Amino acid sequence: MQKTIKYAIFKTNWGYFGLAGTKYALLRTHLPCPKPDEIKKKLVKYLPGAQPDKTYFNRLQKQITAYFAGNRVDFALDIPIVLNAFAGFSTSVLNACKTIKFGQTISYGGLAENAGRPAAARAVGSALAKNPLPLLIPCHRVLRSDGTLGGFSAPGGIVLKARLLEHERTVPVNCSS
Repeated sequence: MQKTIKYAIFKTNWGYFGLAGTKYALLRTHLPCPKPDEIKKKLVKYLPGAQPDKTYFNRLQKQITAYFAGNRVDFALDIPIVLNAFAGFSTSVLNACKTIKFGQTISYGGLAENAGRPAAARAVGSALAKNPLPLLIPCHRVLRSDGTLGGFSAPGGIVLKARLLEHERTVPVNCSS
């Protein structure tokens, strides 16, 4: 039985953000960009037949909007997500990455260790490059062992990664959503 795929594109202070998935779980997110049509094109490319729904995961939309408005938001680990396209170690990496808290960072090697394969830092980078849920799976918080940014395959590249990390460094601890 085919599940209906829905998506929502909504405005944040950093541009438009996209969410897509089933009624029960998220399959993809798209980090902010200036044009909503760009997000729609990417979401529909990966999820053909997806239908717009402005109320899709409405509570999460509010949290994401608050995050980009400068609030401290730790996205709940219980947000239902689906990682069916991933297997074994990649799933372990993405699940371990979900636990990195707002404002914290970890090295690729540290994340490899948390995912159960301490010597697999390069494989961590490959898994994160395919992250379908950026922000909710905060791959921007993973750095090289020397503290430099490393890569970031999302639109905006390492410039966006640096901006996200700076944003999280400057949000006051007592500010919450």
